[in-house]
Amino acid sequence: MATSPAPNLVNLEAVSKGFGTRILLDRVSLGVGRGERVGVVGRNGDGKSTLLQVIARREEPDSGRITHNRDLRIGYLGQSDDLDPDATVLHAVLGEVETYTWAADPRARSVMEHLLGGVDHGALIKTLSGGERRRASLARLLLTEVDLLILDEPTNHLDIEAVNWLAEHVVDRAAALIVVTHDRWFLDAVCTDTWEVQGGRVSSYDGGYAAYVLAKAERSRAEQVMETKRQNLLRKELAWLRRGAPARTSKPKFRIDAANQLIENEPAPRDKLALSQLATSRLGKDVFDAEDVSLAFGDRVMLDHVTFRLGPADRIGLLGPNGAGKTTFLKVLTGQLAPDSGQVKQGKTVRIANLSQSLEEIDGGATVLAHITDIRRTAALAGRGGELTSSQLLERFGFTGDRLTTRIGDLSGGERRRLQLLRILLDEPNVLILDEPTNDLDVETLTVLEDFLDSWPGVVVVVTHDRYFLERVSDMVYAIMGDGRVRHLPRGVEQYLDELEDGTAAAARAARRPAARTTAPAADPETVAPPQSESADAKPVDPAVARAAKKELNRIERQLSKLGASEAKLHDQLAANASDYARLAELDAELRKLTEEREELESAWLEAAERAE
Repeated sequence: MATSPAPNLVNLEAVSKGFGTRILLDRVSLGVGRGERVGVVGRNGDGKSTLLQVIARREEPDSGRITHNRDLRIGYLGQSDDLDPDATVLHAVLGEVETYTWAADPRARSVMEHLLGGVDHGALIKTLSGGERRRASLARLLLTEVDLLILDEPTNHLDIEAVNWLAEHVVDRAAALIVVTHDRWFLDAVCTDTWEVQGGRVSSYDGGYAAYVLAKAERSRAEQVMETKRQNLLRKELAWLRRGAPARTSKPKFRIDAANQLIENEPAPRDKLALSQLATSRLGKDVFDAEDVSLAFGDRVMLDHVTFRLGPADRIGLLGPNGAGKTTFLKVLTGQLAPDSGQVKQGKTVRIANLSQSLEEIDGGATVLAHITDIRRTAALAGRGGELTSSQLLERFGFTGDRLTTRIGDLSGGERRRLQLLRILLDEPNVLILDEPTNDLDVETLTVLEDFLDSWPGVVVVVTHDRYFLERVSDMVYAIMGDGRVRHLPRGVEQYLDELEDGTAAAARAARRPAARTTAPAADPETVAPPQSESADAKPVDPAVARAAKKELNRIERQLSKLGASEAKLHDQLAANASDYARLAELDAELRKLTEEREELESAWLEAAERAE
């Protein structure tokens, strides 16, 4: 006798919801079963968050029916928190649980370590930053037993390591999941299904983001109702997914034959040779050239004899823990901060544009079209061919129809960020520094930005916790781990995560290294590590032992200096052989040996330093 399928945890039947004259959900019917993990995508403002609120019964529908399974436990993470501002972090997250109780629970320890490891557990919620409050809310939710997790942008304010941990954590949980996120790597790593919210409807697709892209492209071709530009974007995105990192292609969630047929004649996303030739004509041969650069803030070594070159058409991603020195490095490279020693040269034709995390103030009373037209009526954006009018430019970045005449003050955060990016591009820079550019941008806008950058013949430097965007846009990945070095990672994000897990980054150890060979400027309060407390039980050191230890320190520092020079040469060779994967593997093996030797020497230095105190 056949068994009937288990009932859904939640069912929506012909549900409609609107605000004013705008219908966000139009007779939507869907359900979520046990163990299902659903990713929700769509443009900003099309109703993704509203759908989550309706499912969680935090918003009542205008019509239709919502059914919850009996005794259903829902955990909901909205875009704002409801934490008690006068509670401590520990109490807000764990309630009355004693420290020894949660510390003995591996799951609780993991949540607290990965989400609140750098936060004072005794601090009051009202003293935390917005990002810290967000992580505290997520931690509290993940430590609650629920049947259905509903998460609205859970990866905001998380670095790559924490996003990777969160993906593993939610997959290991038995609870069903509905998640709205613009992090496409997370969608692919976690979701079994994808819902697209568009035009009041919710379309369902099997699989994560890669499967969704294929299905969209197939539907587009079969129905022939989408415009050519949109179809080409989807095909290009799919082509990149199939040619992308081995970690992604080794476990495809879509039909490989269909994908190969669809992209049979699709060129590579970027013609590197053509871009390099065009970029050289615009930039010359030199962009940024840092030679033996060192910089320290007090006792904290930020850059330690770094040699780094950035040439025309280079596209690099920059990784590293918060506070490791990524922003400092970029400031030195672009001339905003002078190094203690060494030289930084900048090409004469370099025009830098910086898309920062903060949104600049724009006159909220002006309309979108009028604002852009006042800046420039036409622009010849590099690599796009010919001039584009202001309305054509706005269309490329998602401003069409009534959005053109919308007052800037009425735009969403994502729309304002798109407008900010367009304003930057109107100045026709040839070096783009993108500091967390994916914040507040929906998946469709991110795809448009990536497509634009594919044929943009300039230098791109990306600092982001969005793994998909970093891998999509950059050709090389470098890491700043807090030890004063800038290291090339041939295996990209995977290598970065492996090294963090193995402890080879040694950030804590590096923070205690001496700032020798540099002249320290005034301390930067945002980057200087807090002073290490001294032990109250410290004992006097024998003078003979101390002298021997100091000699040992000098010897080790000379060896470390030689190693640094060798590593710098290797990094230059890695950059010069970026397209020769066999040679890259050889150089990476050599670099690993030097890294192991450096770590042994650093350990020996620390031991000698203790004897010398």
